[in-house]
Amino acid sequence: MFSVLSYGRLVARAVLGGLSQTDSRDYSLVTASCGFGKDFRKGILKKGMCYGDDACFVARHRTADVLGVADGVGGWRDYGVDPSQFSGTLMRTCERLVKEGRFVPSNPIGILTTSYSELLQNKVPLLGSSTACLIVLDRASHRLHTANLGDSGFLVVRGGEVVHRSDEQQHYFNTPFQLSIAPPEAEGAVLSDSPDAADSSSFDVQLGDIILTATDGLFDNMPDYMILQELKKLKNSNYESVQQTARSIAEQAHELAYDPNYMSPFAQFACDNGLNVRGGKPDDITVLLSIVAEYTD
Repeated sequence: MFSVLSYGRLVARAVLGGLSQTDSRDYSLVTASCGFGKDFRKGILKKGMCYGDDACFVARHRTADVLGVADGVGGWRDYGVDPSQFSGTLMRTCERLVKEGRFVPSNPIGILTTSYSELLQNKVPLLGSSTACLIVLDRASHRLHTANLGDSGFLVVRGGEVVHRSDEQQHYFNTPFQLSIAPPEAEGAVLSDSPDAADSSSFDVQLGDIILTATDGLFDNMPDYMILQELKKLKNSNYESVQQTARSIAEQAHELAYDPNYMSPFAQFACDNGLNVRGGKPDDITVLLSIVAEYTD
């Protein structure tokens, strides 16, 4: 009987010990942005959160932190359409939905779907196409929920290693999945994917985890090992430190993009597809750098 009681006490202590270790604190994201359009001076935003044809947003609600990036498809410029209008409006609509509380943290695809639907219902058609990547941190559950359509994306880094990443979605080389609105006469001739086609994932995060969300202008020019090297410069969760590191990453990607002798990830991918390409890939670059921290009002 003594041994049974002793065992029971040990189990009770173990259970209580496990409960006491549960982190009841809310988490949040400390996020900084940096980027530039290939035709604009570094670090200069166009109207709203736009770098060239890229766009982004960072929003807070009482239950979650939400952020996103979008890359407007530049080919629309050949038809007299400003590609940044579509990506910028898509991200601003997502931001508004979050601030109004019209979202479920575990369903970032829902944010993208509602935002895209609003664009489709505009009285004046907003022509264009864009990739999109959304990240939602549920403060109480400490879970990150993601949705990625196309070749923008994210990395989650813990202890100097990539522990989670988005999957790139391409129809074929250099042709990513994208949301589109085409004029009636071009419907069916323009690539257009459903928000439901976005790759989604959900996983737990820890205090100190680093989340890098960016458009393809970053990932096409910087391989993981270079990004991880830059992230070593992030010493704490102060906004100033996060901002400085975001800028350092964006600036290095910019320099590499214009190096004709550099074998960039994009050039390597092109070679894998039978093309003789070398050098960086000049492009708009948007970087959102976040670190998971304890939530404070």
